Amino acid sequence: MKIVIVSPDLYTYGAMVIGGVLRDAGFDVTLTKNPDAATATAADADIVLLSLYSTLHLLDERIRNFASAFRSGSAAHGDRAIYVGGPISAYPEIVLGELDVDAVIVGEGEESTVELLENGISEDISGIAFRSDGEIVTTEPKPARIERPLPLIPADIGSQSIRGANTYIETHRGCIGACGFCQVPKFFGTKIRSREIADIIAEIEEFKRCGVRRIAISGGTSSLYQYGKSKSKSVNTGAFIELLQAIARVMGPRNVSVPDIRVDYVSEEVLHAIHDFTMGWVYYGIESGSDEMLKAMRKGVDSERNIYAIELAQQCGVKVGGSFIVGYPEETAEDYEMTKGLIEETFLDDVFVSIAEPIPGTHLSELVLATDDSENPTFMEHVGEYKALKLTESEARCFDLTLHAQMCKAVPSILTDQLYQACLADSRQQGRDVRAVTRLLQRYRGRGDPSNEQ
Repeated sequence: MKIVIVSPDLYTYGAMVIGGVLRDAGFDVTLTKNPDAATATAADADIVLLSLYSTLHLLDERIRNFASAFRSGSAAHGDRAIYVGGPISAYPEIVLGELDVDAVIVGEGEESTVELLENGISEDISGIAFRSDGEIVTTEPKPARIERPLPLIPADIGSQSIRGANTYIETHRGCIGACGFCQVPKFFGTKIRSREIADIIAEIEEFKRCGVRRIAISGGTSSLYQYGKSKSKSVNTGAFIELLQAIARVMGPRNVSVPDIRVDYVSEEVLHAIHDFTMGWVYYGIESGSDEMLKAMRKGVDSERNIYAIELAQQCGVKVGGSFIVGYPEETAEDYEMTKGLIEETFLDDVFVSIAEPIPGTHLSELVLATDDSENPTFMEHVGEYKALKLTESEARCFDLTLHAQMCKAVPSILTDQLYQACLADSRQQGRDVRAVTRLLQRYRGRGDPSNEQ
């Protein structure tokens, strides 16, 4: 049986993992990241798997056109099917409503995908959603085994860049946090399931053999590797350091990054290991300088803890990147000014600003659905200093904070016209994207959308 996996625009780690599982199960598997060329690639395929990682994929005309073209060709090629997996499987009702597909593989798909391909759609298969007699049937997903074959790695993986890395690799699954804008705990669970170091290293060696020069460690908060297995039942500092040392021996320290660490799961030992065995950066989800907004976001930390973690990293010689979210429902002008103030005080090395995106199924999506457009910063007209640019309030805050951060970094950037225009374009694009996702959510409100559950 010939299988084509379509992972739009980049080879996600999840798509490569599923590809490896299917390859070792005996299927003929092809992985492509080009939706425009996928129709030709899938011309003689028996099954297509759409590996989708963004809600915006449901509105992407390239993906819609591909699904329609594959469906129209099914009559001439026998009994073919198209399935969807990936992070968007957390809201199968919306996926089935927007795309002409046969089923959604819900949650971790390593085992259920193989069962689905071997047996076809059935209520006996865990973790799938499909239409039956006009109704959507969803079976309960189960956590997948953390042990699996080597991924299916494309020949051109070395040309890919995701925040500077050719690929991410997974060291564990699950997150003990409860951030209101994040779907990771729902998708992977709140229990940390860590892979063995030997398995991780074998995978990294294979990626390197295939042309990968730089990797980033994924899996949520990197320092939660082997969480709970130390005597203190908390961060297993020794295991995390051993992991970084082993990866550095294969890739070289400056070719390894640990993009995401929570400020409440970091220590001097962890930061010294990041300094010694990686490219020397840590990325914190700081999100806001307002304690009220941090509570609304369910971050589980306050601004004092954020500042402490930043200063601790700086003292350990580690560069700090911080991510911030603007346009959260009920974010006031005072809340926003506190965020600007925190950036002024901390001299971050890099800053990433995002407009709050209501991913279906998250607490943020519930807040957005409960907020009238007239009170939602993503739709409110900005009437302040950027009024002439015709921005929404969220776009104006995103634009303003990005410019502000450039001048407040440890090494300030020169504000050229090119940088100004790039920041403006990014803010506008983010605003368009978030409005599109919000409208999608609103269409499905009360129609089985998981965002409407209390």
